[in-house]
Amino acid sequence: MAFARTSSVALVGVEGVAVEVQADLEPGVAAFTLVGLPDKSLVESRDRVRAAVVNSGAEWPQRKLTVGLSPASVPKSGSGFDLAVACAVLAAAERIDPSVIADLVMIGELGLDGRVRPVRGVLPAVLAAADAGFRQVVVPEQTAAEAALVPDVSVLGVRTLRQLIAVLADEPVPEEDTHPAQASVPGQAASGLAVPGAAAGSGLVAVRRPPDLAEVVGQLPARRALEAAAAGGHHLLLNGPPGAGKTMLAERLPGILPPLTREEALEVTAVHSVAGTLPPGKPLVADPPFCAPHHSATMPSIVGGGSGLPRPGAASLAHRGVLFLDEAPEFNPRVLDALRQPLESGHVVVARAAGVMRLPADFLLVLAANPCPCGRHGLRGAVCECPPGAVRRYQARLSGPLMDRVDLRVTVDRVSRTELVTAVGQAEPTTVVAARVAEARERAAARYRGMPWRTNSQVPGHELRTRWPVDSGALREAEQDLERGLLTARGLDRVLRVAWTMADLAGRARPNRDDVAQALHLRTGVDRGVPLHPAGAW
Repeated sequence: MAFARTSSVALVGVEGVAVEVQADLEPGVAAFTLVGLPDKSLVESRDRVRAAVVNSGAEWPQRKLTVGLSPASVPKSGSGFDLAVACAVLAAAERIDPSVIADLVMIGELGLDGRVRPVRGVLPAVLAAADAGFRQVVVPEQTAAEAALVPDVSVLGVRTLRQLIAVLADEPVPEEDTHPAQASVPGQAASGLAVPGAAAGSGLVAVRRPPDLAEVVGQLPARRALEAAAAGGHHLLLNGPPGAGKTMLAERLPGILPPLTREEALEVTAVHSVAGTLPPGKPLVADPPFCAPHHSATMPSIVGGGSGLPRPGAASLAHRGVLFLDEAPEFNPRVLDALRQPLESGHVVVARAAGVMRLPADFLLVLAANPCPCGRHGLRGAVCECPPGAVRRYQARLSGPLMDRVDLRVTVDRVSRTELVTAVGQAEPTTVVAARVAEARERAAARYRGMPWRTNSQVPGHELRTRWPVDSGALREAEQDLERGLLTARGLDRVLRVAWTMADLAGRARPNRDDVAQALHLRTGVDRGVPLHPAGAW
């Protein structure tokens, strides 16, 4: 038989499309033609596959060979088709039985010596294969644990093409040594820190302890805002001088967020798999991610993009977690404004000539900003050297439409000497705050059961006003701010959402006037005469 077929998966962002890999051998001058809209890296697979087959001890067919990738209208990129192309060619040459590979999905890159190398995006590829009805997949050995996260799919992890040929031909499987270069997926980051003073090659690593809120001294208003942000999914601005603790607070926000559900963990892992940022030995991302790009980051690195088919940016890597923009006014204003759409919709749509990609981007945004370029504007006992115009321009770099989407705005003052000396060991740890956040989330989940919302920040204001009214007269002050132009209509809705979060944290059935006043205080920074509840006494 001179024809064989198997399957692989083409990734478009984090979504996969099952691709049938067909190989046809015809009499004629030996040639290898690859068709089906391949990119440059996929065209190069002709040389990789030929060398890998020969170096694996199999004979390369000396006939006219055509390999087609169907559907031809879907752009295909990367080296993950190598394994499927090699097996389709060998089946067409009758080295293996074509019927054995017809219902298999194969994903993996081939080295010239026949080693099977890992590729990015194995998890979303296997998910797409399962959705297409496939139940058996072949992947590189290093990514077998990642592929096994998909239920009801049988996974075969292989080290070399020689091993795979033996399995498919029902022959004794040869033992293959692990090559050092196969230890990790390209682009993956190291998961540990070397122990200072440890001998080279000792294999000792230091496990980084998660940051704890107990290490933050003082900053009660900011801690309360952090708790409200985690409980209701509200975006947060921390404004204050350098050294006040804005970064410390932001880094501890993921610790008080609820753990990811199984479905959410698969979503997050799929994004990180495509980006190549899964740590070795940890195929599943079970905790909310924390992404903190530098202020020099470009538009594609934040929202996604790049040459050819776009790749996930920081907004997608922070999906179901926290996107922290330190020194936010130093970011390009166009980059900041590009976040306005995902803040509303929870996803990013990137259109390029090569195709349109939809990436998940449901993140909690935390902005940290200094009051002026020198950081001393309004600071007691310090002299600001910035002209008034420079201060206005610096603060205006955070546009009004972006700030209208930020529910909580808190001033973070420097810690006093008294707080630094006497408050050590008195702050609440992450576990205590996380427990309160979990209880508040449970109250919100019970209220929205059977509806498409999970947190207060996701509920449209119209729904909150009509389905779940607040106490009589509770919104009077907020409505007055709307009439005076201090709040927009969107701002009023967001105040209402924060008020529901305050009620959930306090264990109340509905927000009262104090809850709305606290929400107004956190949004506008203006004291409404009702102090925020002290930590631990919501």
